[in-house]
Amino acid sequence: MRTVFTTCPLCEATCGLELTVEGDRITKVRGDREDDFSRGFICPKGASLGTLDADPDRLSKPLIKRDGEFQEATWDEAFRYIDERLKDFPDRNAIAMYLGNPVVHSLAGGLYAGPLRKALNSRNVFTASTVDQMPKHVQVGHMYGSIFSIPVPDIDRTDFMLVLGADPFSSNGSLWTVPDAPGRFKDLQKRGGKFVVVDPRRSRTAQAADQHIVIRPGTDVFLLLALIHELFRQDLVDLKELAEHVTDHTVISERVMPFSPETVAERTGVEADTIRALAQQLASAERAAVYGRIGTTTVEFGTVASWAVDTLNILTGNLDRPGGVMWPLPAHSKRGPGRGKGFGIGRWHSRVKGHPEVMGEYPAVTMADEIETPGEGQVRALFTIGGNPALSLPNSARVNEALSGLDFMVSVDPYLNETTRHADVILPTPPPSRRDHYDIAFLNNSVRNVVKYSRAAIPLEEGRVDETDIFFRLATIFSGLGPEADLGAIAAMQLAGLKQQLGVDFEPEGETREERLLDLKLRTGPYGVSLQQLLDNPHGIDLGPLTSRLPEILRTVSGKIELTPEPIMNDLPRVLMALETPETDMVLVGRRHLRTNNSWMHNVPALVKGKPLCTLLVNPGDATRIGLVDGATAQVTSRVGKIEVLVEVTGDIAPGVVSMPHGWGHDQPGTQLTVAREHAGVNVNLLTDDLRIDPLSGTAVLNGTRVQVVPA
Repeated sequence: MRTVFTTCPLCEATCGLELTVEGDRITKVRGDREDDFSRGFICPKGASLGTLDADPDRLSKPLIKRDGEFQEATWDEAFRYIDERLKDFPDRNAIAMYLGNPVVHSLAGGLYAGPLRKALNSRNVFTASTVDQMPKHVQVGHMYGSIFSIPVPDIDRTDFMLVLGADPFSSNGSLWTVPDAPGRFKDLQKRGGKFVVVDPRRSRTAQAADQHIVIRPGTDVFLLLALIHELFRQDLVDLKELAEHVTDHTVISERVMPFSPETVAERTGVEADTIRALAQQLASAERAAVYGRIGTTTVEFGTVASWAVDTLNILTGNLDRPGGVMWPLPAHSKRGPGRGKGFGIGRWHSRVKGHPEVMGEYPAVTMADEIETPGEGQVRALFTIGGNPALSLPNSARVNEALSGLDFMVSVDPYLNETTRHADVILPTPPPSRRDHYDIAFLNNSVRNVVKYSRAAIPLEEGRVDETDIFFRLATIFSGLGPEADLGAIAAMQLAGLKQQLGVDFEPEGETREERLLDLKLRTGPYGVSLQQLLDNPHGIDLGPLTSRLPEILRTVSGKIELTPEPIMNDLPRVLMALETPETDMVLVGRRHLRTNNSWMHNVPALVKGKPLCTLLVNPGDATRIGLVDGATAQVTSRVGKIEVLVEVTGDIAPGVVSMPHGWGHDQPGTQLTVAREHAGVNVNLLTDDLRIDPLSGTAVLNGTRVQVVPA
């Protein structure tokens, strides 16, 4: 029996874990009390890591579908089969790739997903970003010049926070790495600060807030623009030290003039006096931060709403300021010159609907279009990496039908699930305990500058292939080097090229190719830490609070914050038109639960036991009017589909709104998810509409789906 310290890989919070390992099994999990960042905090997901790790339904060997049935194969057989089948697709654009959320939760994904995309050399790349956070990437790209320059609330030093469309008490942050979010919000209140939550549902975060503002789903953009309107009208704009770093901000006053509190009040359901008072609170707080998340991004005006969030922080002088919103400086990152090439989209367009490329990918909602529509460039083969688009994409019935019609499909995934059941080959990744861990993505969003690395708690079993080698082997196949190329030689060439680019001649340290690459990035990073230092400090290294990064963070051509990007300004008339269009339908929104994360963890008994989690929340007044009873079944219909789901009557949801969590629907034939099937739930994306997107980012509208609800 031994103790191993690691970082939880199951959400964005990066909590430190203390594992008790006996032989090849994790027998106990607790929060790492010596981790200064997470301070011993642990949630139900992290506590269940051992059970998830040892899930008997996890695949350990590749599967190849022969005559409609999956059969176990060796790794060499699987890679040779993939190499041979890809010869049937000489047009690389006939091959698509879908990258799911789990890719960013692994070191291999962080280091090699990009090169894998490049090796495929197809324009048909889709990711989970366009059913999640792409509006934020597009907005910060336009304003700051880089898609990854997302500022985060400095919650440990703020006095006032406005939270829109987010439930950090359940998520522990999203695009915001903030372990023990509940504790940090409570600390904010203990030191005399306040936080306000805007949400149509009384979430766990809303329940703890100093004020909960109930809003009509999808209308956050109107509220945000009205707040900007009030800052100008009440002469509350104060850029402070930001004045020298922004383009002319006075232009905004005229653009938001139509969005007065009185004008937006009826549409949002938020009274004009409440909006005016909220603007005054923001402006008068010594240090304030505005944070918007999934409820402000997976909506019709996600990019404009994201812009409005940052604009509020700028106009109150709270960007790049302690206690406001700030940019982390990860240990593996590079400082810049404070200007660059800027950001743009549309280098190419999708074949069927002409959607512009954003960040090298197309909207995930158009993947089915590209598969189903005949003609030159039709997608006939697909690689899914760690994603479950059969459950996560809008109009899921259509997505499943499209996947079933492919000529060839490969999935890199540890489960035979709703998506991978369509595959011809499944390449299973190792469980978390057998993988080295470093959070390349989430340290970019960290509420404090920290750095942590942990080696695999348990050695990889003989006969298994680690995740890095899966990525490398697929890349050699895509590149035409074949399934038997020398991976060590290729990795050495890659490392040598990076050393030359960085202008260094030392030999990076580490036992594996990913460790050597990581060591090189760390030692040439802003703090000069090494891999060995991280190994010597298993609880992580605290690099200090967030610090000012202007102007070096900027990559705009002007070297300034572009406060009025033309694409966003040009979308404001569309926002105004929607404001003037009455909305009378009942609408459907999602929700997050502390025990789940997308569709990943429903096969863990401890996380799905007890009261059903997949229910339709209905306001008591609506239930009486419609004739719904708590515990009965409702029929919910949208433009694209119809479902039946268990009703939960509660005052925690606003009138005219119903709510379902996503990631459920584990009743599909051909899957191998024993526990999840017993708690199947219903797939909400059978209702969400694949024709509704935010056009500036290509992001699906998953919140605010128009529905009709009747007793089943």
